[in-house]
Amino acid sequence: MTSEVAAALARIGELDPALCAFTEVWHENALARERAARDLPLAGLPFAVKGRTGLRSYAARRLSDAGAVPVGATSVPGPGTPWQTWGQGAHGRTVNPWRHDRTPGGSSAGSAVAVAAGMVELATGNDGAGSVRVPAAWCGVFGLKTTTGLLPSPDRTGLASPGVLASSAARAETYLRHVLDGYAPRPATLPVPAAYSPDLGFASVDPVVAEVTRGAVERLADAGVIRLVRDPVTLLDPADTWMAVRGGSTSPAARALRAANDRALDAFFARTPLLLTPVTPNTPHGHEGPGDVYSTALTWAFNLSGHPAASVPAGFTPDGCPAGLQLVTDRGTDAELLGTAMAVERVLPPPRLS
Repeated sequence: MTSEVAAALARIGELDPALCAFTEVWHENALARERAARDLPLAGLPFAVKGRTGLRSYAARRLSDAGAVPVGATSVPGPGTPWQTWGQGAHGRTVNPWRHDRTPGGSSAGSAVAVAAGMVELATGNDGAGSVRVPAAWCGVFGLKTTTGLLPSPDRTGLASPGVLASSAARAETYLRHVLDGYAPRPATLPVPAAYSPDLGFASVDPVVAEVTRGAVERLADAGVIRLVRDPVTLLDPADTWMAVRGGSTSPAARALRAANDRALDAFFARTPLLLTPVTPNTPHGHEGPGDVYSTALTWAFNLSGHPAASVPAGFTPDGCPAGLQLVTDRGTDAELLGTAMAVERVLPPPRLS
C-alpha cells in the first residue's frame, strides 16, 4: 500500500513540471520523516512550506512536531519580480492550474497551486496584504489569514500574519489545531448574521467578480447558513496607508485613516459577527502583471486592522477562473471563522481539478 507521503511525491513528480509549484522537493528526507512520525498525532500527513525559508517557520515546526511531513518548498515571486505577480518554481514560472496563461496570484503562489492540484492537502503561507487569500481565491482552494499576533511572525511592520492554504476549511483546522496552543473548535450556530459588501465602499470591482460572489452569498442565505442583514460597511481606501506602513514611515494622515477604518470595523463587529466581500476586485490576470489594478484592494484593509480573514471558493467567472468569497470576523475569533467556513463549504464545496 502506497503511503501518503509517497503518493504526494509521485503526484508532485507527475504534475509539477507543468505547474512549477515547487522550488525544492525533499524525497528521501520526507520518506524518512514519515517512518519516524507513525506514532505521532498527524502520522505522516504530507504538507508543503512556503519558500525556501518556510521550513524554519513557527507553523512548519509545530506541524512537524505533531508528525506532519514537509515534502517541499513552494514558489514565491523570483528576484526582481513585482510582488503582485507570479511565483518562480524549479521548472519555471508558476501557472494557474485552471488556466496556464493566468497567474495563480502571489505571493503564496506555489502553495496555492500545490493544494489546488492535489499534490498536498495543506501548505503554509503568510499574508501581509492578501498573499494567502488572493492565490487561494484564484486557485479555488481555502485560505486563512490569522489574527495579527495570534501566531509568531517575523514581520516587524505587523502587517503579515501566518496562514494556511488547504483543500478545505476542515483540513485547515488541522493546521490551527496543531499550531495554536489552546485551540478549540467553534462550530457555527446557523444562520450566522452577516453583511455583504461588494466593494467596502471604495473599490472598483469587475462586474463578473461581483456577480459570482453575490450569487454565492445568495446561495448561502437560501440554504440558511447566513442571515443577511443591512449593515453597510464603508471604509476609506487603505492603499496609501498600507504602503506607508510597509515602508516604515507613516504620516499623520495615514495614521488617521487607519484609526478611522479601525473604528468603523470595531463598530461593525460589535453589531454583526460576519462580513462578506469578494476576495479580489479582478479575475486572474496574465503573467505580464495586473497593470494599474491592485488585486489586494479588498484584502489589505484587514492586514492593517489585524482581523482574521478567509477565502472560500465562490464559483467561476466566464473566463473559467475561480473567484473567492472573503469571510472576515472579529479579532481573535479564528476558531469561529473556521467553524463558519466549514458551514459555508457545505453549500459552496471546493472545486476539484479533473
